[in-house]
Amino acid sequence: MNVLKLLSTVSLILVSCTEQKKEQKPSEAEIKSSINSILTNWHKAATDANYKGYMDVMDTNSIYIGTDATENWTKKEFEGFCKPYFDEGSAWDFKLLERNVFISTNKSVVWFDETLNTWMGTCIGSGILEQNNGTWKLKHYTLSIAVPNDDLETIIKIKSKSDSTLLKKYNAKAISMEEFDLQTIE
Repeated sequence: MNVLKLLSTVSLILVSCTEQKKEQKPSEAEIKSSINSILTNWHKAATDANYKGYMDVMDTNSIYIGTDATENWTKKEFEGFCKPYFDEGSAWDFKLLERNVFISTNKSVVWFDETLNTWMGTCIGSGILEQNNGTWKLKHYTLSIAVPNDDLETIIKIKSKSDSTLLKKYNAKAISMEEFDLQTIE
């Protein structure tokens, strides 16, 4: 009878250890490594014009914000924009210069920023990935052209015509910093 109790106890301990092992989440280093791999391969899929590989990283309800103020796309809209470039076999080639990855406390959401060398010069990307059923999916990505502060006035002048057209669409007016009041945002 004591042998039976001993075997039962050992069995319970083994099952308990196995269950604890299943519930353990990966370390932050493992998550960062995984995210870096996913994003690096995502950019490589664009370089290789691998449409499926590129789009599969994005969740069905992803948002992609491009460098133009009108480029605020759902995944479906972004797919339509991208397809012709991928079909030509020459999408784009973004080379990573630096990336920072941040992890939520429950380890199911990450956000990142990255500095990229692109055909547009230096760009900044940022995004959010969420893990569902063991798979990380890109939920949101923003690509911005990095403009040196010393060149801002020149850039503002260059884009003033397209900005005024866009502002008309929203029935808005451009405001100066003197007009800007944080209290109006609240």
